[in-house]
Amino acid sequence: MRRLTDLTVRLFADGADPEAMRRLYRNPLIRGFTTNPTLMRKAGVTDYERFAREILRDIPDRPISFEVFSDDFEEMRQQACRIAGWGGNVYVKIPVTNSAGTDAAGLVRELAETGVKVNVTAVLTLDQVTRMVEALAGGPPALISVFAGRIADTGIDPMPVMAAARKITGEHANIELLWASCRELLNIFQANDSGCDIVTVTDDILHKLPMVGKDLAELSRETVAMFRNDAMRAGYSL
Repeated sequence: MRRLTDLTVRLFADGADPEAMRRLYRNPLIRGFTTNPTLMRKAGVTDYERFAREILRDIPDRPISFEVFSDDFEEMRQQACRIAGWGGNVYVKIPVTNSAGTDAAGLVRELAETGVKVNVTAVLTLDQVTRMVEALAGGPPALISVFAGRIADTGIDPMPVMAAARKITGEHANIELLWASCRELLNIFQANDSGCDIVTVTDDILHKLPMVGKDLAELSRETVAMFRNDAMRAGYSL
């Protein structure tokens, strides 16, 4: 039986709904937060900096990642420096490449050398992990976010990839491996078993945490009862 108390991986909440983030901040299981422009747009955020500063006012002491959104590396650098100045708990998300596929390792290295806490995002290959580790090694605390859920979306088992990535990042004390793009609650335990330091989880999956360890026979009975009750409410007859 799996139990939350068995986990060594740290849970970060992934989202951009301010009320949900404040609620999750009160949950001791949530050790940090991540956002991205897509989640912010979905949440209706229109003023990027105002949103970030208001969240940081309410969540001043747990890691929070905010992402640059330029496609030009010089402008990314400017945005990253500005974002990093918002608080000591801020990590700046830098995409592993720009949208043309140009590698961001040079920018990542430059930012790390100036003391910016970088979260390299949208990583999917071990070659990318290796290049970003080389850029971040010996610098300030940093994260490498491997999108395990997107790897799984292609039909590839992400577990061996994440275990191999952990061997690469584990050689450097300042770099942590993050399992990103969870698709189901099981991914939390997979991230734990593959040695990841952090797993990011959306609010809809976090709502399922009370299911962990639930007796399967009882869950079966409850499922049957749900089907029966819904049929009765619908007034079905044969």
